[in-house]
Amino acid sequence: MSRALWLLILSLFSLTFTLSASSSSWGSRSILRAVNTDNADVHDYAVELNATNFDEVLRDTPASFAVVEFFAHWCPACRNYKPQYEKVARLFNGPDAVHPGIILMTRVDCASKINTKLCDNFSVGHYPMLFWGPPSKFASAGWEPTQTKSDIRVIADGRTADRLLSWINKQTGSSFALDDQKFENEHLSSNVSDPGQIARAVYDVEEATSTAFEIILGHKMIKSNTRASLVKFLQLLVAHHPSRRCRKGSAEVLVNFDDLCPLDMWSADRQGDQDVQAALGNFQICGRDVPRGYWMFCRGSKNDTRGFSCGLWVLLHSLSVRIEDGESNFAFTTICDFVHNFFICEECRQHFYDMCSSVSTPFNKSRDFALWLWSAHNKVNERLIKEEASLGTADPKFPKMIWPLRQFCPSCYLSRSQKNDGIEWDQDEVFKFLKEYYGKTLVSLYKDKGINGNDGTNRVLEDLVPSTNAIVVPLGAALAVAVASCAFGALACYWRSQQKSRKYFHHLRSLKKI
Repeated sequence: MSRALWLLILSLFSLTFTLSASSSSWGSRSILRAVNTDNADVHDYAVELNATNFDEVLRDTPASFAVVEFFAHWCPACRNYKPQYEKVARLFNGPDAVHPGIILMTRVDCASKINTKLCDNFSVGHYPMLFWGPPSKFASAGWEPTQTKSDIRVIADGRTADRLLSWINKQTGSSFALDDQKFENEHLSSNVSDPGQIARAVYDVEEATSTAFEIILGHKMIKSNTRASLVKFLQLLVAHHPSRRCRKGSAEVLVNFDDLCPLDMWSADRQGDQDVQAALGNFQICGRDVPRGYWMFCRGSKNDTRGFSCGLWVLLHSLSVRIEDGESNFAFTTICDFVHNFFICEECRQHFYDMCSSVSTPFNKSRDFALWLWSAHNKVNERLIKEEASLGTADPKFPKMIWPLRQFCPSCYLSRSQKNDGIEWDQDEVFKFLKEYYGKTLVSLYKDKGINGNDGTNRVLEDLVPSTNAIVVPLGAALAVAVASCAFGALACYWRSQQKSRKYFHHLRSLKKI
């Protein structure tokens, strides 16, 4: 047999072996993928924390309470307890939680070296060990068995899901059950009972801002004729959004807007919609943790009630009471244009546009604009009260109503309560109420949780804090708030250099505290 023939045989054998090995390897990977696919359905509801994110997550959460489980991954008892803990965590954690925003269920693996000091700070003496308390009290804190007074408590009787949930019910005065389903057996209290509940809406304002941005991008609503409208609304958010991290996120979008969304993007040789989507899609306008996927103050008792529309109204009212007199007409036209161009409910958008079009005289005072928006909201509610009554679509726990209620603001009602079949309002008192309700009270929750941002630490959670010395630039000069923050120093310098080339920005006119 010739040498050439031997080489040919050897080559064919080698190729056959290679293909066989490849096929065998592929088959093994296929089996592994199938196994992994099955395991991928197992979802952990409890949030895994470690020393790098422990303080941040617990400061940031909107939940009123937290449960922290300290465990070790090698501990058999911990592995056996995990399914019990997860049954409870399912009720409270994640976008599909049955009762979101009430309790944050977390766990820390003390067998991981990175968590050694953290576990020592809480005197973890056995596994699993469960703690209960207000989330912010866990941050930068610890626990000692000898402590007589502490906001953090050990859960001594939580070894099964039933016992843990029973313990939680006793602490909260609730009646949660393991078989609760979403929007069934709701534990929601009506907002009409306590005006202080608006403080929880600051999270919903963040959620609504992020959701609106996602809708705009998802429906490719930025066009050559709507671009300027979005820019003006971003200016308003940067200067007056009640959440500091939404002001920061809006500023980052605005600073880069000309580069990401140039005026020639819709020219014949460019794919404008796709380019905008790709360019802006990676920005998180209110930070990396928003949207959360659920509502707090604005949560309805049914899946299709309240939510985004409620959060958007709260955002608009909060903007209306934070502007200065010289900004009132700019804010009015900006909000009207934004709703007209970007609110996707056609009928609602048209009704709002009609109310905007009926205004013939420019607003000169912030009071006038805030009262107009309040009146417009009440007109919307009047219309919806009748429609929902006839169709049976109202939320039974949160019916539409004329605002504010007498019990919230008795002085808003004049002594003669009815005039021409309507309410006679003391508008000066109404404006005072709106300023307090959508101004100070809305952002009070951050202050009550002790997140003041003045401790000198460099942490992301400072972005949650409403600034107390931020600069507000009338007519939306974009980095007003940023000037008040050391973290925004470089950004502000860059912004000022960009101001000169933007015909729709306005000059610095005054300063005020937000």
